[in-house]
Amino acid sequence: MNKTKQMEQNAKIVNKYLNSKLKGNPKKLYDAAGHLIVNGGKRLRPYMVIRSCQILKGNISNAMPAASAVEMVHNFTLVHDDIMDNDEMRHGVPTVHKKFGMPIAILAGDVLFSKAFQIITDSKLSTNATTQLVSRLAKACVDVCEGQLLDVKMAEERKIPSQAEYITMIGKKTAALFDVSCAMGAICATNKIKDILNLSSFGRNLGIAFQITDDLIGVMGDPKITKKPVGNDLREGKKSLPILMAIKLAKGNNKKIILKAFGNPKISKKDLGKAVEVIKSLGIEENVRNQALKYAERAEKSLGEYSGPAKAELVSLLDFVVKRSV
Repeated sequence: MNKTKQMEQNAKIVNKYLNSKLKGNPKKLYDAAGHLIVNGGKRLRPYMVIRSCQILKGNISNAMPAASAVEMVHNFTLVHDDIMDNDEMRHGVPTVHKKFGMPIAILAGDVLFSKAFQIITDSKLSTNATTQLVSRLAKACVDVCEGQLLDVKMAEERKIPSQAEYITMIGKKTAALFDVSCAMGAICATNKIKDILNLSSFGRNLGIAFQITDDLIGVMGDPKITKKPVGNDLREGKKSLPILMAIKLAKGNNKKIILKAFGNPKISKKDLGKAVEVIKSLGIEENVRNQALKYAERAEKSLGEYSGPAKAELVSLLDFVVKRSV
């Protein structure tokens, strides 16, 4: 079975559980909270929770509350991100604040956040395991908020950040939820610190590789696949790794072409396309893929002492993430 099929099967199980937990009154509030969940998403983070539990011979039913909690937190961040960015579409449907209005969208995000912790405390795990799950997920939420603000600050400042600053930012904004997904899956199966740390390391490095690849797609991705205009991140002035590398490597007229497009919402389609072609000509894709690969290799190394189908599926997730086409 290919990776997409595996994830689709996993998503069906998680969706059923999520939908059963996102019901209540006023109905409109729960419709808003479930809006993005009903309309798409790969359920990548729950997939990681479940496989991380299985790699340590744990029971899937024990991991389901944690898997659903992580997905609720992820969707909470999407709802609030869309408000901050004033985005109008996600997963091909109107964003929550566009469909339901700002007050309900904020409350829907709050419900998702609160329900995540409620679900964990309702699980059948030991008190010690439940406390660890709550503690780790709470820390990950703090990291995501810190990472989000680092991203906002980077966008506001004129200076171009270093690669180390970029990695710190995505380590919090994106990788924190990957890290906690794997750690929570491990906690659902074992209390051995070494195993929990190994899976946590896998998730963190996978998360960094995922975001680096995502940022590459954001610059030179095919609009038919990304559902966004070509060079979208360049026009929006996002200080992502491919753009940082391009600005650093470009010389003379090439640099002027990139900088003309960078952070310029009024740039013409033609000039934006020209800037993307310049970035491609600099060999940025290969450089960025190599960076993502470096973190993918670290992730795989974290699983060195394990074996079995769940390990094979987690390792194949690395390929799926890093080799996504632009």
